[in-house]
Amino acid sequence: MSATRCPVGAAGGAATDRPDRPDRPDRPALVLRGLKKSFGDVPAVDGVDLEVRQGEFITLLGPSGSGKTTTLRMIAGFTRQSAGTIEIDGVDMSHVPPHRRDVGMIFQNYALFPHMTAAMNIAFPLEMRQASRSEIKRRVAEALALVKLEGLGDRYPRQLSGGQQQRIAFARAVVFHPRLLLMDEPLGALDKKLREALQLEVMHISRQLGATVIYVTHDQEEALVISDRIAIFSRGRIEQLGRGEDLYDRPVSLFVADFIGESNILRGRFERDGDGGWLTLDDSRWRVGAAATARVALDGDRAAALVVRPERLRIVDADDAGAVATAAPAVNSVEASVRDVLYLGSTRKYELTLRDGQAATVRQQVGGDERAWQPGDRVRLAWAVDDGVLVPIRAAEAVSSGDLPARTRA
Repeated sequence: MSATRCPVGAAGGAATDRPDRPDRPDRPALVLRGLKKSFGDVPAVDGVDLEVRQGEFITLLGPSGSGKTTTLRMIAGFTRQSAGTIEIDGVDMSHVPPHRRDVGMIFQNYALFPHMTAAMNIAFPLEMRQASRSEIKRRVAEALALVKLEGLGDRYPRQLSGGQQQRIAFARAVVFHPRLLLMDEPLGALDKKLREALQLEVMHISRQLGATVIYVTHDQEEALVISDRIAIFSRGRIEQLGRGEDLYDRPVSLFVADFIGESNILRGRFERDGDGGWLTLDDSRWRVGAAATARVALDGDRAAALVVRPERLRIVDADDAGAVATAAPAVNSVEASVRDVLYLGSTRKYELTLRDGQAATVRQQVGGDERAWQPGDRVRLAWAVDDGVLVPIRAAEAVSSGDLPARTRA
């Protein structure tokens, strides 16, 4: 089998075939500039700019059809871009074939060769690079030890569990020390418990190797667990790039707020007031902090949304006005009634209906001093002004979402 046809981490020809790329720890491992890809008249990737540092673990996260996998395939060279450039270690790879880009690739379906043992699968990219027998034997043993599968090198893929097969695929992708390690939904075929265990293994091994990783997933929790930074994709573009905490606590758009975690989204019109402002909807009015207004730089009389995470909301008795009033003006509140209570072990999830008929969600730790509310209870929801995040509502979002109700997204 020729190197140009190998489907996974074997991507990369003999060392003498590769462009000269001396190590420069101060140089970005990957730079994408104006990257575009269209299939006919349909844009799949529409102007992606991204710079990845050496040794960084970047996750491309987004819904199906957002362009994340197409971007990964263009980095690998399996898909040719329509426009833009791809630089790996300072060298333009835009027109370099996959087998000369020196990248490791792991797919969701593992793509192991069924007629080869685990050790033979791991050795394959080294053989394509014409490494010596002694070097291959040493590196295969190191790779098996790295993924904790010593003693299983003689087994065929059919004799391995799904988790073991995924580890072999990982070992094959890193055995030749690639410049970049690309992963496309590598844990998607595993059950939840095994997937969560392997998430940590992938993260720890990648850091142990000092590998630069580009990881594709649609699993939000997985991205938050393993990533140094996350690029949120929407409609072929990066909507926001940052650490998990930044995306969760400081989303820059309604899409990001809606996509990452659960959100209570109160829609209305923003009115500036000094350094801060107010979000109004009918006869409801909620204070917006100065930090939130400064971050989005919204003018007054503009369609906007106030995002409050379920764990930041507090439930108080509807008749206990003092519980909210004593903290005013640093606290917002709204009347509601408890619709459903879901016991989730460490937390209770409350589904509530606001007085205007819209929905809200609250998560409350079990075992504290908090009261356990029951369906039908009349309550008030309260939250600190600084816990509300203001985001603009774009014209397209307003049209697709209808009027301006408060609502909750999972």
